[in-house]
Amino acid sequence: MARIPPDNAAKSGWIICLVGFPGVGKLTIARALAGVVAGTIVDNHWINDPVLRLLPMSDAAVPEAVWPQVAKVRDAVLETIATLAPRESNFIFTYAGSNEDEEDRKAFEAYRNVATRRGARFVAVRLLCGEDELVRRIQSPERRGRKLTDPNEAIGNVRGFSPLDPRTPNSLTLDVTDLSAEQAAARIAEHLRQTAQ
Repeated sequence: MARIPPDNAAKSGWIICLVGFPGVGKLTIARALAGVVAGTIVDNHWINDPVLRLLPMSDAAVPEAVWPQVAKVRDAVLETIATLAPRESNFIFTYAGSNEDEEDRKAFEAYRNVATRRGARFVAVRLLCGEDELVRRIQSPERRGRKLTDPNEAIGNVRGFSPLDPRTPNSLTLDVTDLSAEQAAARIAEHLRQTAQ
């Protein structure tokens, strides 16, 4: 896969946000994409887990009081990127959010705000996946240790919620049901090239 030429990269870098349900392949695609855009991955688990790992792993619902603590971690990460990271750096975020949760929209807007503060190009990519394939992926061995590995919960997500629609300029919606991570990354990279023109 061809790297994005330097003259197509913003001097203040890219902020790319991959949005989709747990199991859709956000992190796997981010890893494939990182080699193309020389980006640093900021996985949603790296923001959530410092708090969530302090609680017992169980199928019980996460207490609502946890999310303001997770927000503090997110704020610290985003503030660091906004104010301390080199301007030419590229960042690839992964984020699991739904249209039905207002707090998910607020968190997504925080990622977008970092791009504004840095003067970076912001591109959101909404990843979709068919139910059967999502159930298969959610149970893959690579997801061991992740919060969501229950196929019934994955089905509940697909049937009860819709993946967050970025509703931002230059966003891309990509169905990855039949795509490998490398194929998905290639399509995203092509979208970035077109956006940079």
